[in-house]
Amino acid sequence: MRAFVNERGVELEEGATVADAIRAFDPALARRVETGERSRVTDARGIEVALDGMVRAGDIFRVVISARDASEPPDDA
Repeated sequence: MRAFVNERGVELEEGATVADAIRAFDPALARRVETGERSRVTDARGIEVALDGMVRAGDIFRVVISARDASEPPDDA
């Protein structure tokens, strides 16, 4: 089945997880996300999804790695 990660199509087997989709897109990015680096994985609507969630054909995911910890105050604070 085909799904999308950061706007690029990936081919996955039935039963694949979100982590599998990211791994198919970019193994290095998947390692960063799986090791807990500051990241967010969302669906096409911007809703955060779990890495162990099941993928359906046509699903769209976005992976964002943050350069800053969300708990840190902005530079202008």
